[in-house]
Amino acid sequence: MGQVTSLQQRMTIVGDLNAASFVPWIRRHAAKLGLSHHISHTSSMRIEVEVSGPEDLIDMMEVGCSLGPIDVWVESIERTAITRETAQRQPQSFGVCI
Repeated sequence: MGQVTSLQQRMTIVGDLNAASFVPWIRRHAAKLGLSHHISHTSSMRIEVEVSGPEDLIDMMEVGCSLGPIDVWVESIERTAITRETAQRQPQSFGVCI
């Protein structure tokens, strides 16, 4: 059996994300998939979440978020790899930034 490679990616979710239920939904979905996650930005139009784990599970997270709960409308999801240089430029705070 091959070794599973863990990736670290930032998912930028854009759309009508005003529902208060979406951020907790993202947290639950990531936890169910066993992904490490950190939500670094939230607004009514954009949410940024950093996830770490196997690529297949990150793919599942993207699909789940694109379908999301019924009270949000996801226009697009952009995924970018987080490298050491990218991570060093990010603030080291944890939790939801509003």
